[in-house]
Amino acid sequence: MAALCDKPVVVAVGGPTATGKTALAVHLARAFGGEVISADSMQVYRGLDIGTAKATAEERRGVPHHLLDILDPAEPFSVADFVPAAGACIRRLTAACRLPIVAGGTGLYLTSLLTGLSFSPEKADPALRAALERRAETEGLGALYAELERIDPAYAAAVHPNNRPRILRALELYAATGRRMSEQRAAARPAEAPYRALCLCLTFRDREMLYRRIDARVDSMVAQGLVREARYVYENRGRFATAAQAIGYKELFPYLAGQSELEPCVAALKQASRRYAKRQLTWFRHQGDVTWLALDEPGAPPPAARAEALVRAFLEKNAAC
Repeated sequence: MAALCDKPVVVAVGGPTATGKTALAVHLARAFGGEVISADSMQVYRGLDIGTAKATAEERRGVPHHLLDILDPAEPFSVADFVPAAGACIRRLTAACRLPIVAGGTGLYLTSLLTGLSFSPEKADPALRAALERRAETEGLGALYAELERIDPAYAAAVHPNNRPRILRALELYAATGRRMSEQRAAARPAEAPYRALCLCLTFRDREMLYRRIDARVDSMVAQGLVREARYVYENRGRFATAAQAIGYKELFPYLAGQSELEPCVAALKQASRRYAKRQLTWFRHQGDVTWLALDEPGAPPPAARAEALVRAFLEKNAAC
């Protein structure tokens, strides 16, 4: 594997859900002697496999994967935890002349890692936070998310509408300082990125094809036992704060509570997944140095072949160790 003396070489695979990011990352790892680092905010949790679309041992095809199954679902994990953890993985793999391949759909994680975003402790305003908490209870979190979309659409695209802590923190920052979270994140980026990175993003030109893929994957998840896994989260929702808000679980809570039939809950999950895919596309399109690979590109070679050619050219361009 090629490695630079001054900066590690990194390949990243991003894009919306259900586009085959893991499969492509595994293919590239096998082709170039690499290992995969997961950039998924939910796949860090043990026991949450189906709802997070975690790759099975068979799908990993013997390729080592990092930052999977490292935490109990009751433990918090954020981008501030991910960036140093993934950075440590990159350094270890580079030292061993293995190609780090960072793959996942959590755009904030990928962007923060590749740009070298730094995170420092921030003082909270208890009174302001309490006021926002009250608004979330009285007006509903959706109203606060809509406000965030108006104030800071770029950051809102990276935040799930049910991610209460991030929504409240962004609104708190704006109310206290007048600064948008997207601006603060940009200011925290170093003048020079810490890695030489090639970022490949998978997509579909035909949005309906993507939506059909999403619907089919949800049906597959249900067949694999998603309801059983969602029940585990539901029964522990007081402790599993992050997982209880994750797409794939909370949509089934009305069924598990005896308030709904399963079919409308599955339909709600499909709709939530499609909306999430739209937000993922919006996020990645706002990133600068991204190479898009359309899975339905007319007359083009298979995406894996195109990706392999791009990675080979990228590695040849950079000095070898």
